[in-house]
Amino acid sequence: MKKTDKKTENTIRVALTNVCNVALEEVSGFKWITHFVNYDNFPGSLIVVCVFGTKSELSSALIAHHDDFLRTLITSKLRAANIQCKSGLLFVRFDSEETWEPQKYRLH
Repeated sequence: MKKTDKKTENTIRVALTNVCNVALEEVSGFKWITHFVNYDNFPGSLIVVCVFGTKSELSSALIAHHDDFLRTLITSKLRAANIQCKSGLLFVRFDSEETWEPQKYRLH
């Protein structure tokens, strides 16, 4: 990983930590957030995954449109950190700890 990639990685990590702190307070069932990126194709390859405790909690969050709230929050925190990203619908995904398989998000 190049020095600039490490700096960008840290910037993303800090922005998403801020998102996580807000989401833990505001979104019922939300547990944690992670991301995957291939810096050879950045920012186009960035995928952010919001993880809920159970499939039921995830379903409830989607019904309550918390996915829209999270997409907007993620996009705004990344943009505030000068990370330009594609449409929130394309790079933000949702999962549960019950079905979590990180390999389905890994980029090659």
